[in-house]
Amino acid sequence: MKIEQIYTGCLAQGAYYIESEGEAAVIDPLREVQPYINKAQRNNATIKYVFETHFHADFVSGHIDLSQKTGAPIVYGPNAVTGFDAHVAKDGEEFQLGKVKIKVLHTPGHTMESTCYLLIDENGQEKALFSGDTLFIGDVGRPDLAQKSDLTINDLAGFLFDSLRNKVMTLPDDVIVYPAHGAGSACGKNMSKETTDTLGNQKQTNYALRADMSKEQFIKEVTDGLSKPPQYFPQNVMMNKQGYESIDVVMNRAAQALSPEAFEAAANETGAVLLDTRNAQVFNKGFVPNSTNIGLNGQFAPWVGALIPDLKQEILLITEKGQEEETITRLARVGYDFVIGYLDGGFESWEASGKEIDTVESIDATEFATRLASEEAPLVIDVRRPGEFSAEHVDGAINLPLDYIDENLSEFPKDKPFYIHCAGGYRSMIASSILKARGIENFIDINGGFGAIQKAGIKTTDFVCPSTLKK
Repeated sequence: MKIEQIYTGCLAQGAYYIESEGEAAVIDPLREVQPYINKAQRNNATIKYVFETHFHADFVSGHIDLSQKTGAPIVYGPNAVTGFDAHVAKDGEEFQLGKVKIKVLHTPGHTMESTCYLLIDENGQEKALFSGDTLFIGDVGRPDLAQKSDLTINDLAGFLFDSLRNKVMTLPDDVIVYPAHGAGSACGKNMSKETTDTLGNQKQTNYALRADMSKEQFIKEVTDGLSKPPQYFPQNVMMNKQGYESIDVVMNRAAQALSPEAFEAAANETGAVLLDTRNAQVFNKGFVPNSTNIGLNGQFAPWVGALIPDLKQEILLITEKGQEEETITRLARVGYDFVIGYLDGGFESWEASGKEIDTVESIDATEFATRLASEEAPLVIDVRRPGEFSAEHVDGAINLPLDYIDENLSEFPKDKPFYIHCAGGYRSMIASSILKARGIENFIDINGGFGAIQKAGIKTTDFVCPSTLKK
Protein backbone atom coordinates (compact mmCIF):
# COMPACT_ATOMS: atom_id res chain seq x y z
CA MET A 1 0.00 0.00 0.00
CA LYS A 2 1.23 3.49 -0.89
CA ILE A 3 -0.11 6.86 0.29
CA GLU A 4 1.34 9.99 -1.27
CA GLN A 5 0.38 13.52 -0.32
CA ILE A 6 0.82 15.89 -3.26
CA TYR A 7 0.96 19.31 -1.66
CA THR A 8 0.70 22.54 -3.65
CA GLY A 9 2.02 25.46 -1.64
CA CYS A 10 0.48 28.35 -3.57
CA LEU A 11 -2.99 26.93 -2.82
CA ALA A 12 -2.04 25.30 0.49
CA GLN A 13 -3.83 22.26 -0.95
CA GLY A 14 -3.25 18.56 -0.48
CA ALA A 15 -4.28 15.99 -3.09
CA TYR A 16 -3.72 12.29 -2.40
CA TYR A 17 -2.60 9.32 -4.46
CA ILE A 18 -3.32 5.90 -2.92
CA GLU A 19 -2.18 2.65 -4.50
CA SER A 20 -2.53 -1.04 -3.66
CA GLU A 21 -1.85 -4.09 -5.82
CA GLY A 22 -1.84 -2.14 -9.08
CA GLU A 23 -5.00 -0.16 -8.35
CA ALA A 24 -4.94 3.54 -7.54
CA ALA A 25 -7.30 6.23 -6.28
CA VAL A 26 -6.86 10.00 -6.35
CA ILE A 27 -8.53 12.25 -3.80
CA ASP A 28 -9.23 15.92 -4.57
CA PRO A 29 -6.98 16.19 -7.66
CA LEU A 30 -5.73 19.51 -8.98
CA ARG A 31 -6.92 20.84 -12.35
CA GLU A 32 -3.88 19.56 -14.27
CA VAL A 33 -4.30 15.79 -14.12
CA GLN A 34 -1.52 14.41 -16.31
CA PRO A 35 0.91 14.06 -13.35
CA TYR A 36 -1.48 11.60 -11.67
CA ILE A 37 -1.85 9.61 -14.87
CA ASN A 38 1.92 9.55 -15.37
CA LYS A 39 2.47 8.41 -11.79
CA ALA A 40 0.07 5.49 -12.19
CA GLN A 41 1.67 4.51 -15.51
CA ARG A 42 5.15 4.51 -13.99
CA ASN A 43 3.89 2.17 -11.28
CA ASN A 44 2.00 -0.07 -13.73
CA ALA A 45 -1.18 0.87 -11.89
CA THR A 46 -4.69 1.72 -13.04
CA ILE A 47 -6.58 4.68 -11.58
CA LYS A 48 -9.77 3.05 -10.37
CA TYR A 49 -11.52 5.88 -8.49
CA VAL A 50 -11.52 9.67 -8.28
CA PHE A 51 -12.79 10.69 -4.83
CA GLU A 52 -14.03 14.20 -4.05
CA THR A 53 -14.46 15.28 -0.43
CA HIS A 54 -16.88 18.11 -1.35
CA PHE A 55 -17.53 20.84 -3.89
CA HIS A 56 -14.38 22.89 -3.43
CA ALA A 57 -14.64 26.67 -3.26
CA ASP A 58 -11.00 27.69 -3.37
CA PHE A 59 -9.84 25.78 -6.44
CA VAL A 60 -11.19 23.96 -9.49
CA SER A 61 -10.65 20.24 -9.06
CA GLY A 62 -9.42 17.99 -11.86
CA HIS A 63 -12.04 15.33 -11.20
CA ILE A 64 -13.84 15.65 -14.56
CA ASP A 65 -10.74 15.59 -16.76
CA LEU A 66 -9.17 12.77 -14.74
CA SER A 67 -12.33 10.68 -15.00
CA GLN A 68 -12.65 11.30 -18.74
CA LYS A 69 -9.01 10.42 -19.40
CA THR A 70 -8.90 7.26 -17.26
CA GLY A 71 -12.49 5.99 -17.17
CA ALA A 72 -12.42 6.06 -13.35
CA PRO A 73 -15.75 7.05 -11.79
CA ILE A 74 -16.03 10.25 -9.76
CA VAL A 75 -17.21 9.50 -6.22
CA TYR A 76 -18.93 12.02 -3.94
CA GLY A 77 -20.54 11.56 -0.57
CA PRO A 78 -24.27 11.83 0.19
CA ASN A 79 -26.20 14.98 -0.80
CA ALA A 80 -24.01 15.74 -3.81
CA VAL A 81 -25.90 16.80 -6.95
CA THR A 82 -23.70 17.19 -10.02
CA GLY A 83 -24.06 18.33 -13.62
CA PHE A 84 -21.98 15.34 -14.82
CA ASP A 85 -21.90 11.59 -14.25
CA ALA A 86 -20.81 10.74 -10.71
CA HIS A 87 -21.34 8.01 -8.15
CA VAL A 88 -23.03 9.53 -5.10
CA ALA A 89 -22.04 7.14 -2.33
CA LYS A 90 -24.01 6.14 0.73
CA ASP A 91 -22.70 6.80 4.21
CA GLY A 92 -20.62 3.79 5.20
CA GLU A 93 -20.20 2.52 1.63
CA GLU A 94 -16.84 0.81 1.02
CA PHE A 95 -14.70 0.75 -2.12
CA GLN A 96 -12.16 -2.01 -2.68
CA LEU A 97 -8.76 -0.81 -3.86
CA GLY A 98 -6.33 -3.71 -4.28
CA LYS A 99 -6.04 -5.18 -0.78
CA VAL A 100 -7.35 -2.11 1.05
CA LYS A 101 -10.75 -0.50 1.42
CA ILE A 102 -11.85 3.11 1.39
CA LYS A 103 -14.93 3.79 3.52
CA VAL A 104 -17.25 6.77 3.13
CA LEU A 105 -17.87 8.81 6.29
CA HIS A 106 -20.47 11.49 5.59
CA THR A 107 -19.45 14.52 7.66
CA PRO A 108 -21.72 17.49 6.82
CA GLY A 109 -20.91 20.89 8.27
CA HIS A 110 -18.33 22.61 6.12
CA THR A 111 -20.80 21.84 3.32
CA MET A 112 -23.73 19.43 3.34
CA GLU A 113 -22.05 16.94 0.99
CA SER A 114 -18.71 17.06 2.86
CA THR A 115 -17.29 13.58 3.26
CA CYS A 116 -14.19 12.02 4.79
CA TYR A 117 -12.64 8.85 3.40
CA LEU A 118 -11.32 6.25 5.86
CA LEU A 119 -8.57 3.92 4.67
CA ILE A 120 -8.80 0.39 6.05
CA ASP A 121 -5.75 -1.81 5.47
CA GLU A 122 -5.66 -5.47 4.41
CA ASN A 123 -5.84 -6.54 8.08
CA GLY A 124 -9.00 -4.55 8.70
CA GLN A 125 -7.18 -1.81 10.64
CA GLU A 126 -8.33 1.81 10.29
CA LYS A 127 -5.14 3.55 9.19
CA ALA A 128 -5.77 6.95 7.62
CA LEU A 129 -8.49 9.58 7.33
CA PHE A 130 -8.64 11.82 4.28
CA SER A 131 -10.57 14.54 6.01
CA GLY A 132 -11.13 17.10 3.24
CA ASP A 133 -12.24 20.41 4.74
CA THR A 134 -13.96 18.77 7.71
CA LEU A 135 -10.84 18.52 9.87
CA PHE A 136 -7.58 20.39 9.37
CA ILE A 137 -4.42 20.25 11.44
CA GLY A 138 -5.17 22.75 14.19
CA ASP A 139 -8.58 23.75 12.87
CA VAL A 140 -11.85 22.65 11.27
CA GLY A 141 -13.58 23.76 8.09
CA ARG A 142 -15.39 27.08 8.12
CA PRO A 143 -19.17 26.61 8.08
CA ASP A 144 -20.07 29.71 6.05
CA LEU A 145 -19.34 28.56 2.49
CA ALA A 146 -22.23 26.20 1.73
CA GLN A 147 -24.51 27.28 -1.09
CA LYS A 148 -27.85 26.34 0.52
CA SER A 149 -29.74 29.49 1.49
CA ASP A 150 -32.07 27.75 3.95
CA LEU A 151 -29.20 26.88 6.33
CA THR A 152 -27.54 29.43 8.57
CA ILE A 153 -23.90 29.47 9.52
CA ASN A 154 -24.92 28.29 13.00
CA ASP A 155 -26.89 25.39 11.51
CA LEU A 156 -23.85 24.24 9.57
CA ALA A 157 -21.55 24.68 12.56
CA GLY A 158 -23.92 22.47 14.55
CA PHE A 159 -23.80 19.78 11.86
CA LEU A 160 -20.00 20.03 11.89
CA PHE A 161 -19.91 19.53 15.66
CA ASP A 162 -22.00 16.36 15.32
CA SER A 163 -19.91 15.07 12.43
CA LEU A 164 -16.67 15.50 14.32
CA ARG A 165 -17.96 13.98 17.56
CA ASN A 166 -19.88 11.08 16.01
CA LYS A 167 -17.80 10.17 12.95
CA VAL A 168 -14.24 11.42 13.40
CA MET A 169 -13.36 11.55 17.10
CA THR A 170 -14.59 7.98 17.62
CA LEU A 171 -11.79 6.65 15.37
CA PRO A 172 -8.56 5.24 16.89
CA ASP A 173 -6.02 7.80 18.09
CA ASP A 174 -3.30 6.40 15.83
CA VAL A 175 -5.27 7.12 12.64
CA ILE A 176 -3.29 9.55 10.48
CA VAL A 177 -5.23 12.66 9.43
CA TYR A 178 -4.61 13.86 5.87
CA PRO A 179 -6.50 17.16 5.35
CA ALA A 180 -7.23 18.99 2.10
CA HIS A 181 -5.51 22.22 3.22
CA GLY A 182 -2.84 23.73 5.44
CA ALA A 183 -1.77 27.17 6.62
CA GLY A 184 -2.47 29.87 4.06
CA SER A 185 -5.81 28.53 2.88
CA ALA A 186 -8.92 30.68 3.29
CA CYS A 187 -10.99 27.57 4.11
CA GLY A 188 -10.13 27.83 7.81
CA LYS A 189 -8.80 30.43 10.24
CA ASN A 190 -6.23 28.68 12.46
CA MET A 191 -4.54 26.02 10.34
CA SER A 192 -1.13 24.63 11.21
CA LYS A 193 1.88 24.65 8.89
CA GLU A 194 1.98 20.87 9.44
CA THR A 195 0.11 18.92 6.77
CA THR A 196 -0.49 15.61 8.62
CA ASP A 197 -0.91 14.48 12.22
CA THR A 198 -2.38 11.69 14.31
CA LEU A 199 -5.99 12.03 15.34
CA GLY A 200 -4.94 11.52 18.97
CA ASN A 201 -2.64 14.53 18.87
CA GLN A 202 -5.36 16.62 17.24
CA LYS A 203 -7.69 15.71 20.09
CA GLN A 204 -5.10 17.16 22.45
CA THR A 205 -4.15 20.28 20.49
CA ASN A 206 -6.99 21.29 18.15
CA TYR A 207 -9.21 23.89 19.84
CA ALA A 208 -12.32 22.56 18.08
CA LEU A 209 -11.87 18.98 19.35
CA ARG A 210 -11.78 19.72 23.08
CA ALA A 211 -13.53 16.93 24.97
CA ASP A 212 -15.25 19.35 27.35
CA MET A 213 -16.62 21.60 24.60
CA SER A 214 -20.40 21.92 24.34
CA LYS A 215 -22.12 22.34 20.99
CA GLU A 216 -22.94 25.94 21.87
CA GLN A 217 -19.28 26.68 22.68
CA PHE A 218 -18.18 24.99 19.47
CA ILE A 219 -20.58 27.03 17.35
CA LYS A 220 -19.44 30.26 19.01
CA GLU A 221 -15.71 29.56 18.63
CA VAL A 222 -15.84 28.15 15.11
CA THR A 223 -17.92 31.04 13.76
CA ASP A 224 -16.06 33.78 15.65
CA GLY A 225 -13.62 35.95 13.71
CA LEU A 226 -14.19 34.51 10.25
CA SER A 227 -12.92 36.82 7.54
CA LYS A 228 -14.99 37.48 4.45
CA PRO A 229 -14.45 34.62 1.97
CA PRO A 230 -12.81 35.52 -1.35
CA GLN A 231 -15.35 36.58 -3.95
CA TYR A 232 -14.38 33.86 -6.45
CA PHE A 233 -15.34 31.02 -4.08
CA PRO A 234 -18.99 30.65 -5.22
CA GLN A 235 -17.90 30.61 -8.87
CA ASN A 236 -15.41 27.81 -8.19
CA VAL A 237 -18.12 25.84 -6.40
CA MET A 238 -20.36 26.05 -9.46
CA MET A 239 -17.57 24.98 -11.81
CA ASN A 240 -16.82 21.97 -9.60
CA LYS A 241 -20.51 21.15 -9.37
CA GLN A 242 -21.65 21.76 -12.96
CA GLY A 243 -18.50 21.13 -15.00
CA TYR A 244 -15.94 23.12 -16.96
CA GLU A 245 -13.80 23.16 -20.10
CA SER A 246 -10.98 20.65 -20.33
CA ILE A 247 -7.65 21.93 -19.13
CA ASP A 248 -6.28 21.06 -22.58
CA VAL A 249 -8.66 23.55 -24.24
CA VAL A 250 -7.75 26.23 -21.70
CA MET A 251 -4.02 25.74 -22.22
CA ASN A 252 -4.28 25.80 -26.01
CA ARG A 253 -6.32 29.02 -25.99
CA ALA A 254 -3.80 30.74 -23.73
CA ALA A 255 -0.66 29.64 -25.60
CA GLN A 256 -0.54 32.69 -27.89
CA ALA A 257 2.86 34.38 -27.92
CA LEU A 258 2.24 38.05 -28.81
CA SER A 259 4.76 40.59 -30.05
CA PRO A 260 4.72 43.95 -28.23
CA GLU A 261 2.64 45.38 -31.08
CA ALA A 262 0.15 42.51 -31.03
CA PHE A 263 0.04 42.59 -27.22
CA GLU A 264 -0.75 46.33 -27.22
CA ALA A 265 -3.41 45.85 -29.89
CA ALA A 266 -5.04 43.02 -27.94
CA ALA A 267 -5.05 45.11 -24.77
CA ASN A 268 -6.74 48.00 -26.56
CA GLU A 269 -9.27 45.87 -28.40
CA THR A 270 -10.38 43.49 -25.64
CA GLY A 271 -10.25 45.31 -22.31
CA ALA A 272 -8.24 42.39 -20.94
CA VAL A 273 -6.56 42.67 -17.53
CA LEU A 274 -2.78 43.00 -17.95
CA LEU A 275 -1.36 40.67 -15.31
CA ASP A 276 2.37 40.88 -14.56
CA THR A 277 3.59 37.94 -12.47
CA ARG A 278 7.22 38.98 -11.97
CA ASN A 279 8.83 39.50 -8.58
CA ALA A 280 7.74 42.75 -6.88
CA GLN A 281 11.23 44.26 -6.78
CA VAL A 282 11.71 43.55 -10.48
CA PHE A 283 8.27 44.88 -11.43
CA ASN A 284 8.77 48.21 -9.67
CA LYS A 285 11.77 49.09 -11.84
CA GLY A 286 9.72 48.96 -15.04
CA PHE A 287 6.40 47.59 -16.27
CA VAL A 288 3.77 47.89 -18.98
CA PRO A 289 1.48 50.82 -18.00
CA ASN A 290 -1.84 49.78 -16.38
CA SER A 291 -0.63 46.27 -15.58
CA THR A 292 -1.34 44.66 -12.21
CA ASN A 293 1.51 42.92 -10.40
CA ILE A 294 0.66 39.66 -8.61
CA GLY A 295 3.92 37.78 -8.24
CA LEU A 296 4.06 34.09 -9.02
CA ASN A 297 6.41 33.65 -6.06
CA GLY A 298 3.73 34.40 -3.42
CA GLN A 299 0.12 33.42 -2.71
CA PHE A 300 -0.58 33.95 -6.39
CA ALA A 301 -3.84 32.13 -7.07
CA PRO A 302 -5.70 33.36 -3.95
CA TRP A 303 -4.74 36.98 -4.66
CA VAL A 304 -5.81 36.72 -8.28
CA GLY A 305 -9.10 35.31 -7.01
CA ALA A 306 -9.51 38.10 -4.51
CA LEU A 307 -8.74 40.94 -6.90
CA ILE A 308 -10.17 39.84 -10.28
CA PRO A 309 -13.86 39.19 -9.52
CA ASP A 310 -14.99 37.76 -12.86
CA LEU A 311 -13.64 34.30 -13.77
CA LYS A 312 -14.51 35.01 -17.40
CA GLN A 313 -12.38 38.14 -17.48
CA GLU A 314 -9.93 38.01 -20.38
CA ILE A 315 -6.31 38.20 -19.23
CA LEU A 316 -3.06 39.09 -20.99
CA LEU A 317 0.11 37.93 -19.26
CA ILE A 318 3.55 39.39 -18.69
CA THR A 319 5.79 36.78 -17.06
CA GLU A 320 9.43 35.92 -16.64
CA LYS A 321 10.55 34.12 -19.78
CA GLY A 322 9.78 30.42 -19.47
CA GLN A 323 7.05 30.84 -16.82
CA GLU A 324 4.14 31.31 -19.22
CA GLU A 325 2.78 27.74 -18.98
CA GLU A 326 3.17 27.60 -15.19
CA THR A 327 1.26 30.87 -14.86
CA ILE A 328 -1.56 29.75 -17.14
CA THR A 329 -1.84 26.50 -15.16
CA ARG A 330 -2.01 28.30 -11.83
CA LEU A 331 -4.74 30.59 -13.11
CA ALA A 332 -6.76 27.62 -14.37
CA ARG A 333 -6.50 26.00 -10.93
CA VAL A 334 -8.79 28.71 -9.58
CA GLY A 335 -11.03 28.95 -12.64
CA TYR A 336 -9.44 31.76 -14.65
CA ASP A 337 -9.72 30.04 -18.02
CA PHE A 338 -9.65 33.04 -20.35
CA VAL A 339 -6.01 33.93 -20.74
CA ILE A 340 -5.85 35.07 -24.38
CA GLY A 341 -2.09 35.37 -24.77
CA TYR A 342 1.20 36.48 -23.28
CA LEU A 343 3.93 39.00 -24.11
CA ASP A 344 6.50 37.11 -26.15
CA GLY A 345 9.94 37.66 -24.64
CA GLY A 346 8.49 39.17 -21.48
CA PHE A 347 8.86 42.78 -20.36
CA GLU A 348 12.33 42.97 -21.92
CA SER A 349 10.78 42.75 -25.39
CA TRP A 350 8.33 45.54 -24.53
CA GLU A 351 11.15 47.75 -23.29
CA ALA A 352 13.34 46.95 -26.30
CA SER A 353 10.52 47.97 -28.64
CA GLY A 354 10.70 51.51 -27.24
CA LYS A 355 7.16 51.52 -25.91
CA GLU A 356 6.13 53.54 -22.86
CA ILE A 357 6.92 52.05 -19.44
CA ASP A 358 5.93 52.92 -15.89
CA THR A 359 7.73 52.52 -12.53
CA VAL A 360 6.96 52.50 -8.79
CA GLU A 361 9.22 54.43 -6.44
CA SER A 362 10.43 52.05 -3.75
CA ILE A 363 12.80 52.76 -0.83
CA ASP A 364 14.34 50.55 1.83
CA ALA A 365 13.38 50.75 5.50
CA THR A 366 16.57 52.62 6.47
CA GLU A 367 15.73 55.42 4.04
CA PHE A 368 12.14 55.33 5.30
CA ALA A 369 13.38 55.84 8.87
CA THR A 370 15.42 58.86 7.75
CA ARG A 371 12.45 60.40 5.99
CA LEU A 372 10.11 59.79 8.94
CA ALA A 373 12.51 61.67 11.19
CA SER A 374 12.63 64.69 8.88
CA GLU A 375 9.00 64.95 7.75
CA GLU A 376 6.11 66.46 9.66
CA ALA A 377 3.14 64.08 10.15
CA PRO A 378 3.94 61.68 7.28
CA LEU A 379 1.05 59.49 6.15
CA VAL A 380 1.73 55.74 6.27
CA ILE A 381 -0.77 53.26 4.81
CA ASP A 382 -0.51 49.61 5.87
CA VAL A 383 -2.25 47.19 3.45
CA ARG A 384 -1.96 44.11 5.67
CA ARG A 385 -5.06 42.38 7.01
CA PRO A 386 -6.79 43.89 10.07
CA GLY A 387 -5.52 41.14 12.41
CA GLU A 388 -1.91 41.76 11.39
CA PHE A 389 -2.34 45.51 11.77
CA SER A 390 -4.00 45.20 15.19
CA ALA A 391 -1.20 42.99 16.48
CA GLU A 392 1.48 45.61 15.73
CA HIS A 393 1.93 48.49 13.29
CA VAL A 394 3.88 51.67 12.60
CA ASP A 395 2.85 54.29 15.10
CA GLY A 396 0.25 56.54 13.45
CA ALA A 397 -0.29 54.35 10.37
CA ILE A 398 -3.75 53.68 8.96
CA ASN A 399 -4.97 50.30 7.75
CA LEU A 400 -6.47 49.89 4.25
CA PRO A 401 -6.26 46.14 3.55
CA LEU A 402 -5.36 44.98 0.06
CA ASP A 403 -8.33 42.59 0.14
CA TYR A 404 -10.70 45.56 -0.10
CA ILE A 405 -8.63 48.00 -2.12
CA ASP A 406 -11.35 48.67 -4.70
CA GLU A 407 -13.92 49.45 -2.00
CA ASN A 408 -11.39 51.64 -0.16
CA LEU A 409 -9.95 53.43 -3.20
CA SER A 410 -11.43 56.78 -2.17
CA GLU A 411 -9.53 56.55 1.15
CA PHE A 412 -6.16 56.81 -0.60
CA PRO A 413 -5.28 60.53 -0.85
CA LYS A 414 -4.71 61.98 -4.29
CA ASP A 415 -3.29 65.33 -3.19
CA LYS A 416 -0.88 64.32 -0.42
CA PRO A 417 2.18 62.06 -0.55
CA PHE A 418 2.07 58.84 1.45
CA TYR A 419 4.08 55.69 2.12
CA ILE A 420 2.67 52.20 1.59
CA HIS A 421 3.77 48.83 2.97
CA CYS A 422 2.65 45.31 3.86
CA ALA A 423 4.47 42.52 5.74
CA GLY A 424 7.27 41.81 3.29
CA GLY A 425 6.65 43.76 0.07
CA TYR A 426 4.53 41.33 -1.95
CA ARG A 427 1.10 42.81 -1.21
CA SER A 428 2.19 46.45 -1.19
CA MET A 429 3.47 46.08 -4.76
CA ILE A 430 0.13 44.59 -5.80
CA ALA A 431 -1.55 47.60 -4.20
CA SER A 432 0.96 49.96 -5.82
CA SER A 433 0.24 48.60 -9.28
CA ILE A 434 -3.51 48.91 -8.75
CA LEU A 435 -3.16 52.49 -7.49
CA LYS A 436 -1.00 53.39 -10.49
CA ALA A 437 -3.57 51.93 -12.87
CA ARG A 438 -6.26 54.05 -11.13
CA GLY A 439 -4.24 57.22 -11.62
CA ILE A 440 -2.91 57.52 -8.05
CA GLU A 441 0.86 58.16 -8.16
CA ASN A 442 1.68 60.23 -5.07
CA PHE A 443 3.10 57.38 -2.97
CA ILE A 444 6.32 55.53 -2.17
CA ASP A 445 6.51 51.78 -1.54
CA ILE A 446 8.63 50.45 1.35
CA ASN A 447 10.73 47.53 0.21
CA GLY A 448 10.74 44.67 2.73
CA GLY A 449 7.55 45.80 4.42
CA PHE A 450 6.89 45.62 8.15
CA GLY A 451 9.62 43.05 8.74
CA ALA A 452 12.25 45.46 7.43
CA ILE A 453 10.62 48.36 9.27
CA GLN A 454 11.00 46.57 12.60
CA LYS A 455 14.67 45.79 11.90
CA ALA A 456 15.28 49.46 11.10
CA GLY A 457 14.12 50.43 14.61
CA ILE A 458 11.13 52.49 13.50
CA LYS A 459 8.63 53.17 16.28
CA THR A 460 5.71 50.71 16.30
CA THR A 461 2.79 50.08 18.62
CA ASP A 462 3.08 47.59 21.47
CA PHE A 463 2.66 44.00 20.33
CA VAL A 464 -0.70 42.34 21.00
CA CYS A 465 -0.76 38.55 20.66
CA PRO A 466 -2.86 37.66 17.60
CA SER A 467 -4.54 34.82 19.51
CA THR A 468 -6.37 37.46 21.55
CA LEU A 469 -7.68 39.13 18.41
CA LYS A 470 -10.27 38.12 15.86
CA LYS A 471 -8.55 36.93 12.73
